Amino acid sequence: MSFTLESYEVVVVGAGHAGCEAALACARMGHKTLLLTLNMDGVALMPCNPSIGGTAKGHLVREIDALGGEMGRAIDDTFLQSRMLNTGKGPAVHSLRAQADKKQYQRRMLHALQHQERLTLRQGEVEAIETAGGRVSGVRTTTGALYPCAAAIVATGVYLKSRVIVGEAHADSGPSGLGNAKALSGALERLGFPLRRFKTGTPARIDCRTVDFSKFEEQPGDERIVPFSFLTDRLEKEQISCYLGYTTPETHRIIRENLHRAPLFSGEIHGVGPRYCPSIEDKVVRFADRERHPLFLEPEGLDTLEWYVQGMSSSLPEDVQWAVYRSIPGLERVQLTRLAYAIEYDCIDPTQLRPTLEAKGVENLYFAGQINGSSGYEEAAAQGLYAGINAACKLSGREPLLLSRADAYIGVLVDDLTGKGTNEPYRMMTSRAEYRLLLRQDNADLRLTERGWKVGLASDERHARMLEKKRGTNDLLNALPKAHLKPQDVNRVLGEGTVSSGISAADLLRRAGVTYADLRRIDPELPEVADSVAEQAEINLRYEGYLDRQRRQVEAFQRTENVKIPQEIRYSDIKGLRIEAQQKLERIRPETLGAAQRISGVSPGDIAVLMIKLEQMRRERKP
Repeated sequence: MSFTLESYEVVVVGAGHAGCEAALACARMGHKTLLLTLNMDGVALMPCNPSIGGTAKGHLVREIDALGGEMGRAIDDTFLQSRMLNTGKGPAVHSLRAQADKKQYQRRMLHALQHQERLTLRQGEVEAIETAGGRVSGVRTTTGALYPCAAAIVATGVYLKSRVIVGEAHADSGPSGLGNAKALSGALERLGFPLRRFKTGTPARIDCRTVDFSKFEEQPGDERIVPFSFLTDRLEKEQISCYLGYTTPETHRIIRENLHRAPLFSGEIHGVGPRYCPSIEDKVVRFADRERHPLFLEPEGLDTLEWYVQGMSSSLPEDVQWAVYRSIPGLERVQLTRLAYAIEYDCIDPTQLRPTLEAKGVENLYFAGQINGSSGYEEAAAQGLYAGINAACKLSGREPLLLSRADAYIGVLVDDLTGKGTNEPYRMMTSRAEYRLLLRQDNADLRLTERGWKVGLASDERHARMLEKKRGTNDLLNALPKAHLKPQDVNRVLGEGTVSSGISAADLLRRAGVTYADLRRIDPELPEVADSVAEQAEINLRYEGYLDRQRRQVEAFQRTENVKIPQEIRYSDIKGLRIEAQQKLERIRPETLGAAQRISGVSPGDIAVLMIKLEQMRRERKP
């Protein structure tokens, strides 16, 4: 029996990292929102790595924060260890990563949800998205409750018909022993969304009391802790170390001798797994010449003895897992508290979505997170925030927030998914961002906070802080060329022979290894500025030529990106387009010429033909 309950403007399905950000964004932008979760204990769950950030992923978290999202503030409040990665390389690839206290992170996010105005959090399994006239009209649960709504955001993570696999054993289950969602897959297919099976996995958890840490290399946190959130002023905390170890030839021998029992190779697993985060058995097969693979021991929280073994994802049978883990130096007597497992789940083809993450076939229906074929907490949260903002904008009659590849890593993520699609769980990497020198994590607020503030999500405080940083940076960049330093003062601080004549502060700061702190030691009259302002000045001066070149590249990119493709165009009627290009353009239906260029299988010759057709259509429309 179906019955109608309270109506909402937006219903978000799923309370993982995507769903949390989507629901908070909608509510903060003024819309009455319902967040439905399969299990209240699964809100903001980290079923895999106990960490936030990492290479490229840290960029996403900073961008989420800059727009007004919650993930950055939540991890700042609950981290166990913080490290800035890739500091030996240029600033474009510097990426912040923090070990999380998993339970504390969940509680922190749950508190934000439960105390957010206009947001209701409720447990329930969704079985259908109701539509009327080609648009969303409501969401119905398996218990018969119907929630009328104007928009819905599907953020179901890995729970759709999910199956957990350990060797020959498997169970219809979600991650971490939670239940799965059995009903919604069929409803999505009936709405016109063909489903695919993807796979991911997680390592075993171990009792840290059974580890000989002396056989591992200690990995402490950074002495200077850099926050994720631009609203966090300073962080000081006693940090917990992680530990680096390695597999051995014996580890690899055990795995090779049991490959016939490995679900990944026996045919038990049907879903497509992530290329960039393979299981240990996959690594042993793919990289057969390597004698060892790194692994990291990472704490899961302050109130637990369980630790995570990063780099050891597996779906091997239990008896093999015990042998594999105990073949590693330092783990000879280890006790496994939770077995490693693989998990299969349903997801959609994201090329069925518009650049706003709204479905092409159903108005006001949005998808975000792993349902779109991505992997990772950060990728999910970024999509959830983006979908939530755009759903709220549409309901308010405002223009959508559209971030291009030149604007943000979020723009790269969404464009890759909706424009190119993915045949495996998608992971963000710095190499995917063509304009990564401009899209650094340190300037995410300068790039995005104004836009987050204009749509009504980023707070006035956040906006004011960004403006202060912008003004401070501009003032400093104007002052440094005018400050002239005497050679004796420079050489006294930086060492004899550093310079032979007077030099401007700007020119000295352009030199590798020189910091603004060095300049103030040379000339105490230089203004005292925030660390973030000094960082911007150093990067802007040191990489000035490269930044200018990339800005010119962005200008060229925008010339094609601004060429809109009429949605009524029939690619099959365009003479000169190859059959493959016709089929892919017809299926994806890109909204701009730039998006068409990035579709795999569409050649430069196809683009030239398309440009001629667009010019013909433009002339025909002219009065």
